[in-house]
Amino acid sequence: MTEFDGKRWHDMGGAGAGPVVPAEHDFALWEKRVDALMVLCSTKGLFTVDGLRRAIEDMGPDVFENTTYYDRWIAAVNQNLIEAGTYTLGELGAKMDEVAKRGETYGQAARG
Repeated sequence: MTEFDGKRWHDMGGAGAGPVVPAEHDFALWEKRVDALMVLCSTKGLFTVDGLRRAIEDMGPDVFENTTYYDRWIAAVNQNLIEAGTYTLGELGAKMDEVAKRGETYGQAARG
């Protein structure tokens, strides 16, 4: 039996991973938008930061280890918005299809 050290798989605090150098990562536009979406939704009372954390922790270790920080955030925001009844999976799928038909670039969407 493995001894429990009080940490769950997602708790990496204190683990040896080297120093964090913030200047090494310039946030992509979509990452900034995910951050803004989270702030707006939590300000509107659609979910809390605790709800975001819970959804991220519920993803499990494989997803947690193989996705980026903001990939996890957008999935957690989406999960919380669905749970809040903001939209359904069907509505999300329909909107995603609509957006995909606009094209890969803003230029294609404008000509659409």
